[in-house]
Amino acid sequence: MAAAAQSITCLAPGQAAVVSEVEAPEDVRVRLLELGFVTGTPVELVRFAPLGDPVEIRLRGSNLTLRRHEAEFVHVRPQA
Repeated sequence: MAAAAQSITCLAPGQAAVVSEVEAPEDVRVRLLELGFVTGTPVELVRFAPLGDPVEIRLRGSNLTLRRHEAEFVHVRPQA
């Protein structure tokens, strides 16, 4: 049985996952897809800033920083 999809912000720092979908308003969705958050892409939550916002994510060999409310639109399935 596959793990349930969850927001990328639910991962622990250092935990890897795979993007399952991006569920956001159209303008935000397009931006996230352009950044590389495409279904099936491996990602890793690197860390949260000291106050929890922004979030650093490793994606396709690059580290990206997103606002927490934007990152919550990215749904992932943890890797086994």
